[in-house]
Amino acid sequence: MENNEQLERFFDQMKKQDEQLEIPAFPEVKTRKFSFWIPTGIAASMAFAFLFIQKPEPIEPVSPEVVIITLQEDENQNQHFTIEESTFLDTWESPTASLLTEY
Repeated sequence: MENNEQLERFFDQMKKQDEQLEIPAFPEVKTRKFSFWIPTGIAASMAFAFLFIQKPEPIEPVSPEVVIITLQEDENQNQHFTIEESTFLDTWESPTASLLTEY
């Protein structure tokens, strides 16, 4: 009990000494306000950029890249040229293949 009373007196004295201390005046801190100009400028820049974005142009049909010319013979042994246009070559025949069968 005696220790408690001594502790209380000690802290009471400390409180009295603290009350006599002069607290310096702290300067008022100015906080930076978030300017509304920054997001407004970003939004305006994005809107301005969208004006210059080009619309996608329609895709034109692909012009034929391969022209296939074949010589065909009918039943009367008349020869006719057949011309086909295609974007790819689906079959290929060797130009010397006829030499193997005709000669």
